[in-house]
Amino acid sequence: MLDVSLSLSEVKPLSENEVGLALLGWPVKHSISPDLHNSALTELALEKPEYQNWNYRKIEVQSKRLKEVLPRLWDCGYRGLNLTIPHKVEVLPLLETIEPSAQVMGAVNTLVRTESGWLGRNTDGLGLERALNETLNQTLHSSNILLLGAGGAARAAAAQCLKKGCSGLWIGNRSSERLDKMVEILGENYGHERIHPFLFPKTPPHLFEIPDLTVINSTSLGMNETDPVPFDLHQLSEKCRVYDMIYNPPKTKFLKVAESRDQVCSNGLSMLVHQAARSLEHWTNEVVSVEAMYQGAEKALGRESR
Repeated sequence: MLDVSLSLSEVKPLSENEVGLALLGWPVKHSISPDLHNSALTELALEKPEYQNWNYRKIEVQSKRLKEVLPRLWDCGYRGLNLTIPHKVEVLPLLETIEPSAQVMGAVNTLVRTESGWLGRNTDGLGLERALNETLNQTLHSSNILLLGAGGAARAAAAQCLKKGCSGLWIGNRSSERLDKMVEILGENYGHERIHPFLFPKTPPHLFEIPDLTVINSTSLGMNETDPVPFDLHQLSEKCRVYDMIYNPPKTKFLKVAESRDQVCSNGLSMLVHQAARSLEHWTNEVVSVEAMYQGAEKALGRESR
């Protein structure tokens, strides 16, 4: 059985007929991404046997070692990589090429092997857009968005919202440094008129008066039981829709509050699946089964709950 979780010392050159894909992060042991990708690859292999030799793993990589790991994985023959916390922004200066849309987002989550080196792309924004449509019946065009956080996933989410024509984008964060950098690059590409940054715990009063607000949590608050909620939903209209990018636990305190107020809400599993499907499409140039990825995710989360 394939060992999908590797330490750096266990990374070896791939065999001649194997195609390797991997997720890099710190920590990364909790990730179910290999279950999604390998489930979809198994589905692909039913029609095209060459995908039987494709395997997706997860590798724990500290930030300080990212610079040495990328060329090492290149030399070992890996075809594609995903990046998660904390590498989505830190990897930018290490890449040969960055796709223009990812450059605007200021973060990448997908690396594609090219003849000249690693190409950086971002599938988080598209993943979020498809997830909101699927789970909340929400489109980004003409919508009002409250985005919590300013990390790599938030940058992609913000850029996608603006690109798709949202009416207004409010971005709340606890520190100004990340937020200012994020707003600067977004403003340069989409204009500042629709972007409304603010620092927690202060909230712009007019947010309380927007009935159709969609609230998106991109922070890690909620992954641990002792975490506070990232925002007090009681300040907002009960008609607001709520999306939490966290998928494990499946129901955070934030979502429990939303449910108690009868607000339409969802966890982040749908975003994880849709961004993963788009990454795999970049590597294979094939149509990827989203349903197979959901099945892989459900099996993985079922194992964890036992």
